[in-house]
Amino acid sequence: SEIKVDTIVNAGGDNDTGIDLATNDQILLKVANATKLTMNSTGQTTIISEGGANTTSLQQGLAKVWTHWNADGTPAFRDSINSASITDHATGDQSINFTNGMSNANYAVSGTVGNGNNNDTTNAQARRGSSSTTAQRYTIQYATADAIAQYDYQYVSGIVHGDLA
Repeated sequence: SEIKVDTIVNAGGDNDTGIDLATNDQILLKVANATKLTMNSTGQTTIISEGGANTTSLQQGLAKVWTHWNADGTPAFRDSINSASITDHATGDQSINFTNGMSNANYAVSGTVGNGNNNDTTNAQARRGSSSTTAQRYTIQYATADAIAQYDYQYVSGIVHGDLA
């Protein structure tokens, strides 16, 4: 079966809400006669910002890699997206290997670490190590008044924003 239409409108029959398929190069999603989403023929999608004054690229705003892993003992994923494996280099030194590579190594990285309780008084940090298009290395450590040392925390998270290859 096949349905061929140029426009899908709401049940009331007006043209101010619906999906406009009249052109072959993009899809427009309209609400109250205002375009809220545009998808072009390459799949690039822009949406209206929360305030309504700007548009943002959907692809650019998504995390391309996120991981949550237990670094204590043998590192293991708790959950992840676009993360193939973990390389354990040493205590407090792991790399997340990507399933799908990035277009370059100049992506943004953030992370958190901890032991999953509210009583940890150390200054825990996940530092960005070396970056490549296929992996991100993290140096995980703690600091107290007396020492700084690398450590395998039970809860480590990392997020990568940038362009996929």
